[in-house]
Amino acid sequence: MRVAPDGAPVAQSDRGPSYEEAFEKLKAAGRLYPCFCSRRDIAAAASAPQAPGDETPYGGACRNLDADAVAERLASGRLPAWRFRVDPDELAPFDDLVRGRITPDLASAGDFVVRRADGVPAYQLAVVVDDAAQAITDVVRGADLLASTPRQIFLQRLLGVASPRYLHVPVAVDAHGRKLSKETGAAALPASALSALLTAWRFLEQPVPDGMLQSVVEFWSWAQANWRPAQLPRVAMRPAPRRV
Repeated sequence: MRVAPDGAPVAQSDRGPSYEEAFEKLKAAGRLYPCFCSRRDIAAAASAPQAPGDETPYGGACRNLDADAVAERLASGRLPAWRFRVDPDELAPFDDLVRGRITPDLASAGDFVVRRADGVPAYQLAVVVDDAAQAITDVVRGADLLASTPRQIFLQRLLGVASPRYLHVPVAVDAHGRKLSKETGAAALPASALSALLTAWRFLEQPVPDGMLQSVVEFWSWAQANWRPAQLPRVAMRPAPRRV
């Protein structure tokens, strides 16, 4: 669920035509191809190196399938995902508001999925279409999504939409270096939202208020006036902070 500029909720389940239009535009440009590989197939590829963010890159097994091979797989009842074809020398440089100029190799993680085998648009395509429709100007998110940014910028360019400004903040990790999440057994947020917000604020090394803030409303008023992106730690991950 997202929120439109007028404050109305936007459900991605209602945005099928917009995703389909973007998908067809990329397909017409010759940048997409059907892929019949499962996640298990990709993970089992002996030659697959490790990509940024512990993502298993795609080795390209379906990249050059001819029409007969595609027809054979379709006839067997297998439904394909659709991947975006990344040229080996393509770069999507961007300016992160914390880390400065970043020029990653877009091909390092291989061709990426824009539509799943069940027909649902993948994250990379959906977020680009949604951000453009809502005229998003700034994206602030965790550094674990840093590898997604050049992909999304490249899709934005091909679809003819503006790229937002990007700022990636450090990700809190546990003692084993794992991102805090339900999957890794991280504790739930405390009942006091104010306590959690103050802990996150300190984790991001933002200015400490002179006095004690008494409410969430008071915190947000202070935070908006005192947000200092230049003070954000220039690291991808940090040990989780202790609660205050």
